[in-house]
Amino acid sequence: MIKNNKKSVPEGVFRTVISSMSHEGRGIAKINGKTTFIPFVLTGEEIEFEYSKCKLSYDEGKLVRVLNASSERVTPPCQYFEICGGCTFQHISPDAQIRFKEQTLLSHFKHFGAGLVPKEILLPLRSASSEAYRTKARLGVRYVHKKNKVLVGFRERDGRFLADIDSCQVLHQDIGHNLTILQNFIQDLSIYREIPQIEVAVDEKVTALIIRHLAPFSDEDLTKITVFAQVHHFWIYLQAKGPDTVTRFYPMVDQEPIEMSYRLNDYDLNIYFAPNDFTQVNQDINNKMLKQALELLDVNKDDVVLDLFCGLGNFSLPLATKAKYVVGIEGDLEMTQRAKINANKNGLENIAFYPGNLFEDISKHPWILENRFNKLSLDPPRAGAEMVCRQIDKINPKRIVYVSCDPATLARDAGILVNEKRYKLLSAGVMDMFPHTTHVESIAVFGK
Repeated sequence: MIKNNKKSVPEGVFRTVISSMSHEGRGIAKINGKTTFIPFVLTGEEIEFEYSKCKLSYDEGKLVRVLNASSERVTPPCQYFEICGGCTFQHISPDAQIRFKEQTLLSHFKHFGAGLVPKEILLPLRSASSEAYRTKARLGVRYVHKKNKVLVGFRERDGRFLADIDSCQVLHQDIGHNLTILQNFIQDLSIYREIPQIEVAVDEKVTALIIRHLAPFSDEDLTKITVFAQVHHFWIYLQAKGPDTVTRFYPMVDQEPIEMSYRLNDYDLNIYFAPNDFTQVNQDINNKMLKQALELLDVNKDDVVLDLFCGLGNFSLPLATKAKYVVGIEGDLEMTQRAKINANKNGLENIAFYPGNLFEDISKHPWILENRFNKLSLDPPRAGAEMVCRQIDKINPKRIVYVSCDPATLARDAGILVNEKRYKLLSAGVMDMFPHTTHVESIAVFGK
């Protein structure tokens, strides 16, 4: 017999005061001892709301009216904020967003890190602008018959459908200001129903679009794509199946360099990448993050540094301009090869890259056996670096800088380093890599 964990939803408008915020940015109200989650509200606000969902352990509500607004409330800059799931926090001032992210990080240290408290809270790294900062995105595409319209953009807040938006404040302006043009272009193709996704990548000179298609384009389609690319100065890539099928369509490979690139002026470096490679979405914060990470790692010409989860060499290459020798490790073989190309193109000889699975035993890898590292840089995916931290004795660095895109896994791994491996959590802080969202990018420093 299947138990029903839902309850009937009370009808009417109710009044409450928001007591706190959840980590995903919803307001929390305690009503008759039960937690109710309500979006678009702030701590301390008195509101009216309607129940939208009731379960045994918690309820969900929909904001009707703010009766007593918080001083941290602002007018969202985007007209689509309440329907589009691309942003969460446009109703909150930038300063309050940063404080929320700092508190989220500290809360995770306490909960997942067994009560850890950093000795120092770093000043947050702020974006020069909270608009048009996003240079990488994966946009959904869908033809909606009832609207007779192709939609391009992010999903609605409930995740079921694409949001009907004509512009985006956080996407780079080449795309964010031209969603309608992109929608009309897709709808003019013969297979507009067979295009589920467009991936966007922007560098300092080029905006590239990877068009995922589930059916072949006609000759007329290909002509239209060429004209569209020429008029709007886009590079166009086509993807028929998996990521390995991404090929450049316009301009032809022999007409322009294959790579896109971004510049790291502080280190006189260019990082070359393909449009479907992982790169940071916010280049302003990326530059500030690199400067902070190298300062915290205190790199000098006597250091031998290990950079794990190195990707294209975003950290490895700047480290090589300061250290005696750098070794970068990446799980993806193709990314490792691209990192080697980046080192060669930038004339760096004191650096080596190896492929390696960092979620397994690392003791037999050649880079462990051949080098003695005194400093370690980590920038893992959301899963974190648990296996590396549990095997940290095999590396034995004196100082560790850990950059994280998930505060929960950072806190878990910090707990291992401090409580089991006898490191000290010297400092930690947040970086506003994704303004207007609850995404917390953070950095932590450990020492012996």
